[in-house]
Amino acid sequence: MKKATSRGGGFAAKGNARPKDVDEYLASVPEPARATLKRMRAVIRSVVPEGTTEVISYGIPTFKYKRGLVAFAAFTNHCSFFPLGSSALDSFKEELKEFRVSKGTLHFPFDKPLSDGLLKKLVRARVAQNKGPK
Repeated sequence: MKKATSRGGGFAAKGNARPKDVDEYLASVPEPARATLKRMRAVIRSVVPEGTTEVISYGIPTFKYKRGLVAFAAFTNHCSFFPLGSSALDSFKEELKEFRVSKGTLHFPFDKPLSDGLLKKLVRARVAQNKGPK
């Protein structure tokens, strides 16, 4: 997988310089959110196809495959997962009922992250959507 840089801001910690890459973003995130995001990153990396890049887009870690794929971020009281440009969350309503879901965003507490299996399903669904016609 390639690494790339992009414009964007940083973790919600105010006053921090904008991170140049995902590693720098993660370094700016306090625990326990950092451990949650590092695990998410590893799981996402384990299922994305060759040619996927990691960038900072709109200030958060983003994976791109053909176009925006998924992103994740830490905030003061929760983490979020963003399946970009799709209705991927609609397909998993039953599995996501214990999480706070808004249009295009999944919020969860630091101590109750998405399971690896569910995260893989969501990422694979986005990969399939990005492989299809634009």
